[in-house]
Amino acid sequence: MLLDHDPNFKQEASFTWLDMGSFSIELGFLVDNITVIMLLIVALISTCSHVFSIKYMAGDIRYSRYFAYLGLFTFSMNGIVLANNLISMYMFWELVGVSSYLLIGHWFEKDSAADAAKKAFLTNRVGDIGFFIGIMLIYTGIGSFTFSHIFDGVASGMLTGTTLTLAGVGLFMGAMGKSAQFPLHIWLPDAMEGPTPVSALMHAATMVAAGVYLSVRIFPLLTPDALLVVAYVGGFTALFAASIAITQNDIKKVLAYSTVSQLGYMILAVGTGVYTAAFFHLLTHAMFKANLFYGSGSVIHSMHHALHEKHDHESDPQDMRNMGGFREKMPITYWSMLLSTLAIAGVPLFSGFLSKDAILAGALSFA
Repeated sequence: MLLDHDPNFKQEASFTWLDMGSFSIELGFLVDNITVIMLLIVALISTCSHVFSIKYMAGDIRYSRYFAYLGLFTFSMNGIVLANNLISMYMFWELVGVSSYLLIGHWFEKDSAADAAKKAFLTNRVGDIGFFIGIMLIYTGIGSFTFSHIFDGVASGMLTGTTLTLAGVGLFMGAMGKSAQFPLHIWLPDAMEGPTPVSALMHAATMVAAGVYLSVRIFPLLTPDALLVVAYVGGFTALFAASIAITQNDIKKVLAYSTVSQLGYMILAVGTGVYTAAFFHLLTHAMFKANLFYGSGSVIHSMHHALHEKHDHESDPQDMRNMGGFREKMPITYWSMLLSTLAIAGVPLFSGFLSKDAILAGALSFA
């Protein structure tokens, strides 16, 4: 792997976008080991979501528009991953928010979908205010938006103490919004009103992953006090969301709260200093969570047909209490979802066990 070949691999390029004498803004791109791995995750899950959508969204009255928004969503996430400075990242960060609003509200004829889109958009703006304040605090103290300059400035003592802590917490607020951490978690379960392939992409590799990616990227800026805030938020969210998940009957709501809980694990890992374990779990979680969403989409699609044939217009096709017998009727979906469930549960020999064990080991040493 690239990580084994050259752990210090980094390529960077930038150009001046706005120059006003003493103040200038650059747009640039950074490619390193973290970027390469994240780009692979986004490309893989996005490709699967696009392919899955071809049949799943067939017959939709806004079929072409849906794929345009899906492409914009992927483009925006790639922009976040490749950004070499906070301004570039913030621009693509907001573009992810806009495209998620358009996708969650794709079926805006339903009041629930329109309300969910507005809820997601407005809730994320709360976190983004903190993100913007953090960016301004860093620029005021260091005079640059570029990550390499910021890290060098912090290492040389240009920004220290309470100001650095507040800047780190401000940036983390942006991550809290995108990664649905308590108390900004309220938008993610309602976002299930969007098409299932969108849910898979959003929960596995794009929007919610952006918060974890940001936390890993800004790790050198986080003071011990800021890390403590990150750890407490992540740990509480992991337990809180998992407790809610076990009370749900809607299969997509269960997966949504499960995502919030797993993101809490990742944020906890960043807060306890084992950000590599957080990134490892982000990779494993993307694989089995996307598979669970694709499987649930197939099941819901089949339930719609089954209930239609029975002329049952009252039962909810997403209610797990109405499901059963898929081992015989949908064996491939059954086995793929079973294996993914074992992985997310952290059963030994599965990928989830390895990444969760690394996080717990780091948390134990931190305590």
